[in-house]
Order: sequence, then structure tokens, then C-alpha cells
Amino acid sequence: MSQLNARTKGRFEPLIRTALEQIQAFGRALAPPMLRIALALPFFRSGLTRWDGFLSISPATLFLFENQFKVHIFGGAYSFPSPDTVAFVVAIAEIALPVLLVLGFATRIVALALLVMTAVIQLVFPDGWANFHLYWASLAVGIMALGAGPLSLDRLINRWLYPGNG
Repeated sequence: MSQLNARTKGRFEPLIRTALEQIQAFGRALAPPMLRIALALPFFRSGLTRWDGFLSISPATLFLFENQFKVHIFGGAYSFPSPDTVAFVVAIAEIALPVLLVLGFATRIVALALLVMTAVIQLVFPDGWANFHLYWASLAVGIMALGAGPLSLDRLINRWLYPGNG
């Protein structure tokens, strides 16, 4: 390397390093809420279709869980046990979990719950892996790894409970 190239590199290296650190800080702040919103949206949208008034499951949802949705496992297709109860629990989860996720409250636990829901959905719709479920699972695992991030209720609660931990 010539002396001119070494001097040029020496001048720009701190600038490049600072720029990369700023990009990383920007990503660390924005990635968690963006991941949370991206995972919450499909579940919330689905949850909105499940209801026919306050705490009243839609007839279409009941029909799906009673007649259409089957768990594909061990080479067979099996009905859900207590399909009306499962429909009610799923309908609540598809509304409550995305809201908690967007707020960043109990984020890792909520992401794990949505990962489990994705796994069950995969068993109901085995052909959905490449189109939807892989992405949902990836988002959930990413959220579980990164946590809620700085723009979240989890962070506020942590700062309130443990003031010295920042």
C-alpha cells in the first residue's frame, strides 16, 4: 500500500467507523418495533375476522373450527378437541397478543406464544410454510432474540423497577 493510500485510509477510517456506529444505533432503535408490528399485523387482522360483536365469536369462525380446520399430523387430519373453546381462545389470542406485542409488553413471552400459534397454524395449513409461516416464525424468533427494544413498555417498566440498569 502506498503512503498516499495509507494516509487517505487513515483520514476516512474514523468517519466510516462513526457512520457505521450511527447506522447500527439507528437499526437497534427501529428494528425491534418494526419486527413487532410486522408480526402483530397478520395475527391482529385475522383476529378481527373472528368476532361478531363483543365477546361473540362469528358463526363463520365457529364453522371453520368445527368443520374445516384439521390438524395434519402423523399422516392424518384430526379435528380440534372442543372446537368452540379453541375458536374462542384463538380469537382472544389473535387480538390480545398483537396488542401486547405492538406495545412492547411481555414481548419475548408474547413472541414465543405467537411462534407456538404459528407452529399450530402450520399443522393446520401445511402448504403455508414458504408463503407465510416461515416469515412469521422468523419474526417471532428475532423478537425473542432482540427483545422489545428501547421503544417499548418493557423498557419503561425495566427502568422503573431497576433505575440503575438504564
